[in-house]
Amino acid sequence: MAPPQRGAEPPASLDGLVGIARLAATSPRAASKRRGDDSPDYFLLPVRSILNRCDSDRVPFDWTINPYRGCEFACRYCYARYTHEYMELDPADFERKIFVKKDAGPVVSRDLDRLHQPPNHIAIGTATDPYQPAERNFGATRAILEQLARREGLSISITTKSNQVVRDLDLLKRIASRSALYINITVTTLRPRLARLLEPRAPRPDLRLAAVRALADADLRVGVFAMPILPGLTDRDPDLENLVRAARDHGAEWLGASVLFLMPSAARQFLPFLDEKFPKLARQYRDFYSRSAYAPEPYRRQMADRVARLRAKYGLASRPYTPDAFAAPSSQLPLALTSSPVLPRGGSLGPRNLDVSSSRRSLRACASG
Repeated sequence: MAPPQRGAEPPASLDGLVGIARLAATSPRAASKRRGDDSPDYFLLPVRSILNRCDSDRVPFDWTINPYRGCEFACRYCYARYTHEYMELDPADFERKIFVKKDAGPVVSRDLDRLHQPPNHIAIGTATDPYQPAERNFGATRAILEQLARREGLSISITTKSNQVVRDLDLLKRIASRSALYINITVTTLRPRLARLLEPRAPRPDLRLAAVRALADADLRVGVFAMPILPGLTDRDPDLENLVRAARDHGAEWLGASVLFLMPSAARQFLPFLDEKFPKLARQYRDFYSRSAYAPEPYRRQMADRVARLRAKYGLASRPYTPDAFAAPSSQLPLALTSSPVLPRGGSLGPRNLDVSSSRRSLRACASG
């Protein structure tokens, strides 16, 4: 990890700042080789823990790891923008101010040593991408994986939009030889121009699919997450079928999908983007998300049925585990009301008028680790 730059300017005032907000305000700048106006500011964030307990019945895992706070991929729709608010930062700074968790490897090792029993599952990348560009400079994710590779009997999942994951094939194979490992590559659309608009700094869809093939060829368990499905943008039948077919053709074992979950902090960024780039859709989104962070249930039901049919057609599972084993989770799973897009027997997809503040509280812990 690069050393911090000296002489970082202190914040104007620390009055009223506590907890993570105070830590963020006093975090020194981190040296970076990246230059240019579009380069974000990096900071070294001192943390007591990397492995975070997730106490939420909305997700199928108990432990999370996010090596970075903030994410350079700048996805227009990203639900995790709200996590910057806990540091008293504008959600618009989510891709401009990146906090690298300091001493990630030693800290996660200490976390694991403190547990009385092995965690049932560790989900890496539940809020921010562990292989965002910052990883090339700081290596926090690799440092964590090096520690996990020394353990055995763990269950681990990694969710990313980046083909940089193949850099760590050696470590991933070592982990998979001693623990259960599931790797999820998120691909929202195969259309490169649309992907560039929606996910400005993420790798192209073809590069992500190439990573799926490389991981599968290395005998690692890998699947594709079509998350989120964006109404009117990525939900057309031909687009979804092309994506599911491409996932199968590149060696994916499973395909997960869920419809966009739009937190207020994300809506403040996403809706103006729609006004500018897709004005004919902007009204539909405001109608869909005016009373809830979830799209209307009939639409979610329609998408769930459509994806289930495509999975059956192309021989893909909805998840990389049997019902009596633990799940490999997804950064979008907090956004769905079930761990699979398939409806529970006789069930509803959940309340239309979700209490967003309650949802936010339940997801806060899951997004922090």
